[in-house]
Amino acid sequence: MAPIDEVIERLKEHYPKWGAPVVTQLAKRKKDPYKVLISCILSLRTKDETTKEASRRLFERAQTPQEMLKLSEKEIAELIYPVGFYNTKAKTIKEISRKLVEEYGGRVPDQIEELLKLKGVGRKTANLVVIEGYNKPGICVDTHVHRISNRLGWVKTKTPDETEKRLREILPKQYWQMINRLFVSFGKNVCKPISPLCSRCPLEDICPKIGVNRHR
Repeated sequence: MAPIDEVIERLKEHYPKWGAPVVTQLAKRKKDPYKVLISCILSLRTKDETTKEASRRLFERAQTPQEMLKLSEKEIAELIYPVGFYNTKAKTIKEISRKLVEEYGGRVPDQIEELLKLKGVGRKTANLVVIEGYNKPGICVDTHVHRISNRLGWVKTKTPDETEKRLREILPKQYWQMINRLFVSFGKNVCKPISPLCSRCPLEDICPKIGVNRHR
């Protein structure tokens, strides 16, 4: 198992050159939980640059749940195209906005269990909203965090939800909010799903490379 503190310190050193994930970039400009939530929905199965541009276009027209409800699903779909499943996401955005207005006074909940009640919101998105929207502790586990945590020997899990549960047990709380930012950037640039770039990896000498059959 790679030492947790050493892994985090090395990745923090290299993180600036890799760049922050798109939702983190958007959240940095203004801690707006609604924009973080909607950007998360848009980002699912969509490239970062596409998500960034779609978010920009959409938020130029609507920045609150109340404003979003004034747009039709067709208008939202046209604004967010070509994100993946743009028609489905337009419908989801409308439904989320309506529920926020009708049941939460237009405010995005800051509790994971409440966020999970919103259509299309899973644990990954709920944790990211809590972290990036409210600056509260959470562990957002996507495919990168799941894959890399297993490769490092931190966990031995089959699903992201299992990984989140295990990381909550072993990961010092001061690392919870940053783990997604670090691992997503690391995973996209170095620790790729297939044939990771181990020859240029800052963790090469301490990583057990669990499950890695081929690398460069």
